[in-house]
Amino acid sequence: MINENSTKKEVLEAVREDGRALQYASEELRGDREVVMEAVKENGCALEYASAEIQNDRQVVLEAVMQNGYALDDASKELQNDREFVLEAVRKDGSALRYASKELQNDREIVLEAVRNDGYALDDASKELQNDREVVLKALKDTRFAFEYASDSIKNQIVKEWIKSMEAQK
Repeated sequence: MINENSTKKEVLEAVREDGRALQYASEELRGDREVVMEAVKENGCALEYASAEIQNDRQVVLEAVMQNGYALDDASKELQNDREFVLEAVRKDGSALRYASKELQNDREIVLEAVRNDGYALDDASKELQNDREVVLKALKDTRFAFEYASDSIKNQIVKEWIKSMEAQK
C-alpha cells in the first residue's frame, strides 16, 4: 500500500495495478502527469484524485474517458463545456454525455454521437432532443430500452408507425 511518502516509482507500480491507488499518493504525485496518465489508463475514475491542473489536461482526461465515460464528471468545467472535447469524449463513450454541460446536452451533433455509442445516453439529452425523431431512432438502434427516455409524443409517433407497418404486412 502506498502513502504520501511513497516514491514516484512505488506510486507508478501501484497505479498500474489499481488506478484508484492514486488517492493515497502525495499531492505532488497526484499532480504528476505521468503518474496520473498511468492511473487513468488502468481506471478512468482515478481522475477524481488528480490535481485540478491535470483535470484540465485534455489528453489525460480523454484517456480517462476512453477507459470510463463517467470520468468526464471529474474533468474541469472548462472541458465539460468544450464542444470539440465533449464530441470526442462521447465518440469514445456515449455515457460521457451525462457530465457534459447542459448546453452541450442540447447539441444535436453531440447527442447523436452519444446515443450512437450508448442508447441509454438519451436519458441525458435535453428534453428537446428526447423529442427529436432521428435522435430517438439512433438510440433505439443501440438499445430498445432507450425508448423509456424518449418524449411521449415521439413514443406515440413511433408506436403508430409500427402498428401501421404491422397492419400493412398482413
